[in-house]
Amino acid sequence: MDDYIIAVKLRYAVLGLLSLEPQSGYDLGRAFAGSVAHFWYADQSQIYRLLDDLDAEGAITTEVIRQKGRPDRRVHSLTDTGRKELDAWQRSPLDPQRPKNSFLARLFFAGALGPEHVRRLLDEAEKLVTESHERLLAIEHSASTLDEVVQNATLRSGISHAESTIAWIAETREAVAAFERGTPDE
Repeated sequence: MDDYIIAVKLRYAVLGLLSLEPQSGYDLGRAFAGSVAHFWYADQSQIYRLLDDLDAEGAITTEVIRQKGRPDRRVHSLTDTGRKELDAWQRSPLDPQRPKNSFLARLFFAGALGPEHVRRLLDEAEKLVTESHERLLAIEHSASTLDEVVQNATLRSGISHAESTIAWIAETREAVAAFERGTPDE
């Protein structure tokens, strides 16, 4: 069931990105990495499979553009059917948040392996979050349309989440150090 839910949500992310402008599968992969990565991940193979499904269902059309010395470029556009589906999803009630975080699951059980293992997990998480934070800060943005205003709001949410996670990691690292000193925080 979870795979179905993930596929459905990816479907709306792709329809949403195509509502902004026609794009190739490669362009969509770059759009995921450069504009929505802080709240949605998709690998290239997932995108291509979904584009085939959306095209077969009539939610998008695909134009093949011939290129000299390079593979043909397939540019996908939203159809009226796809726009109606996206609009209906936008107007539907929000789904309950059911987060899954493999790092927190590992950390939850890490005490059994000792403080050194916990510190290693925290270091690794800090590195990943810091890299993500730097990528988010590098995203160029403007706010001349309502679309850009709300897109910037999601970007600020991603930046804020990364910053709070980095601060939380530092607090957790200090709590582990206090435990090791024999003065656990209460």
